[in-house]
Amino acid sequence: MSRLLVLAYGAACYAVFLVTFLYAIPFVAGRGVARHIDRGVDSPALVAFGIDLALLGLFAIQHSGMARPAFKRWWTRFVPTSIERSTYVLVSSLVLLLLFWQWRPLPYPVWIVDAPAARALLFAASALGWLLVLSSTFLIDHLDLFGLRQAWSHASRRPSFEAPFVTRAFYRIVRHPLMLGFIVAFWATPEMSLGHLLFAVMTTIYIVVAVRFLEERDLVALHGETYREYQRRVPMLLPWPKRRVVARDASTHSPATRA
Repeated sequence: MSRLLVLAYGAACYAVFLVTFLYAIPFVAGRGVARHIDRGVDSPALVAFGIDLALLGLFAIQHSGMARPAFKRWWTRFVPTSIERSTYVLVSSLVLLLLFWQWRPLPYPVWIVDAPAARALLFAASALGWLLVLSSTFLIDHLDLFGLRQAWSHASRRPSFEAPFVTRAFYRIVRHPLMLGFIVAFWATPEMSLGHLLFAVMTTIYIVVAVRFLEERDLVALHGETYREYQRRVPMLLPWPKRRVVARDASTHSPATRA
């Protein structure tokens, strides 16, 4: 019975995530749902700004804090490892749903693109960003990322294992295509309001800081020199080629090239 409960719990947490992810698309786009980034509870501008910053800060603290290895070691003293990832996914989804519910719009226009072709291009770019996010999860391990593999391993009495470090498709171009997809989806819009700009700026800063100083450090600790070599070859977020540094050997004066 406990194995079935773990599996049901993992599936329920995944269902909450899926609803949250699907709602996030029209929320950011500002159309198609009752409450979105430019429509909701009206508040004075300064109050709205403070509430929105607090909601974004809450998500950043929860999302990064619960993902840290030290927190996981403490957390799994109380929560079984079979549902630890599912619980993280559930809490992250609930915090995002709180953000969607309590977000205060700041509908002051920053830019508006009227040209039909340009509008279509921006909507297409945003859609491609969301598609990049979703497809990137399958290029690593979608089931493991959202806790389903751990729940299934427990239910089927199969030992869990650490997935090997591999780079496929987009991961050969940038190290974090999933995060790049979020950035593209948040910024590609023909109608940028002040509230949308606040959301895009703060989430982009959070992504860059969290990836650079937290996630990358954890990946180096986990994979060692394999990941360091990957860092030297592949850029973090922006898909431009890594520069090659040319140095001269002082004794021979012959060029030595390294990535």
